[in-house]
Amino acid sequence: MALVRLLLALLVLLAALPGRAASRTDSLKPLTVYFFDVGQGDSALIVSPSGKTVLIDGGPPEADDRLVPRVRELVKGPIDLVILSHPHLDHLGSLAKILQAVGARRFMDPGYDHSSEAYRKLLSVVDKKVGQVMTPTPNPSAPETLLTIGLGEGATLTILSPRAPQDPFLTHTRSDVNANSIVAKLTYGETAFLFVGDAEPETEEYLLRQPIDFTSTVLKVGHHGGRHSSTAPFLAAVNPQAAVISCSTNNEYGHPTTEALQRLGDVGARIFRTDLQGEVRAVSNGTTVTLSTQKGRSAPTVVTGQVRGPVATGPMRSRADDTSSSRVVRVKGTLSERGDTSPAMASGAGPFVSLKGSEVFHLESCSSLKRAKTKERTMYSTRSAAVRERRPAKDCNP
Repeated sequence: MALVRLLLALLVLLAALPGRAASRTDSLKPLTVYFFDVGQGDSALIVSPSGKTVLIDGGPPEADDRLVPRVRELVKGPIDLVILSHPHLDHLGSLAKILQAVGARRFMDPGYDHSSEAYRKLLSVVDKKVGQVMTPTPNPSAPETLLTIGLGEGATLTILSPRAPQDPFLTHTRSDVNANSIVAKLTYGETAFLFVGDAEPETEEYLLRQPIDFTSTVLKVGHHGGRHSSTAPFLAAVNPQAAVISCSTNNEYGHPTTEALQRLGDVGARIFRTDLQGEVRAVSNGTTVTLSTQKGRSAPTVVTGQVRGPVATGPMRSRADDTSSSRVVRVKGTLSERGDTSPAMASGAGPFVSLKGSEVFHLESCSSLKRAKTKERTMYSTRSAAVRERRPAKDCNP
């Protein structure tokens, strides 16, 4: 009996060893980010653990032939969210054809107007092909908070900038269009990805004044590795383990510049370049990120996540008492009627919707909404916010 008790004790001890507990991360579904090789431009696709998809930028027009088939290969249905970081041709050039080929449920851009013909043509396609058009406007009920989009399985995408009209657009910079690029942080477990568009030094200075944890495992380098972006203070705050530069071979701008490469090297980032290595794929298991390339590197590179807390470490501005999240939006409305919302894209978690004049709210996926003729509706990012103003509908039990 003593021997039996000893064996049982050993089994209990083995079951409690750290190696057993670590296997929990092995069971997490992967989150994948594809940094496409689009030449002199930017385009990246996020595929969340729950299958939600977010396309950030669409490269230049000359990337059409390879980018559209690649997106169709990876996305089996409409893209959940398309983000245009800013309305320059090297970021929007292929988006119209992607939307026509694949479709999208939501489209977001900074809301900073630009007079280019290519941008106007894109907006025309968006108006016809996308269900909801939005800008990263802070919630009026809680203007000190950041817009956060749930992607399922604990993955979140937080929009850090711009925050107009709560904070005015940046002006009098080298390029105001670049300076007001959408900056977003994707977080999954202890890993994070930071997308900065073509952010200017003034953008980085503005962000560094905010109570935000910028620590990120992977940085999509700003402005293709231009010498003005990726300032030393900003890189010190981000502390990237890996940095991805999207640019073309022998481009006329000299990207990436020696200055940017030096600053990235100073913070110890492992550098990946689409001009040298083609498409870069980054897969996160919540603890580490494995980066593999289309060409160049013989073996994948594994970097460790270091994110421990929330993105926002404090209120962006004075805290409001009411933290509910509801706004009137227009679905399939004209671009002049553009509305904004904070969609929780996680399956079964909202957002919740109430039609104009109704006393009830529904799940966004509710079939009765598809039959509704009215376009005006109120969106709630949380159920508690919806309950404060409406009662749950009986047909879909939100």
